[in-house]
Amino acid sequence: MKERKILSNFALLAVIFIVGLFLINQPAKNLAPENIKYVKIWGQIIKVDLALTKDAQAQGLSGRNGLKEKEGMLFVFDNSDIHSFWMKDMNFPIDIIWLDEAKKVIYIKKDAQPVSLGLQRGEPDLYLETYGPRAASKYVLEVVSGFSDKNNLKEGDRVEFMY
Repeated sequence: MKERKILSNFALLAVIFIVGLFLINQPAKNLAPENIKYVKIWGQIIKVDLALTKDAQAQGLSGRNGLKEKEGMLFVFDNSDIHSFWMKDMNFPIDIIWLDEAKKVIYIKKDAQPVSLGLQRGEPDLYLETYGPRAASKYVLEVVSGFSDKNNLKEGDRVEFMY
């Protein structure tokens, strides 16, 4: 009788162990990039719109009239690379924050201004100023101009994604 109880307990532990291994190896679907809702930097929580596709990334914030203090756009790229940005068709200045795969700030362009002068003169897009880091980034966050200074954001700071 005692052996039977030990054997059934062992079988139960084996089943729990196997189920646990199975669950651990399942992808965390809730942590997928398309489920990111907020970005947290230095205790500040920013509600983000996501730019996941090439079309959404090309559009970005262009054509919008502004951002509220705690709003932004998060660009999630398929691969880490040198991702450059410009201010074509923008109507307001922004801070642009580049993050590596570990969500560490690697570069900040503060107060990037909308482009209008060059386009009014009919210059081709080729001559528009671009911004970006010299290191590869996986994510880029666009926020209201002044956010980086107001929150003392600097290279090396970590960012957290919230789902």
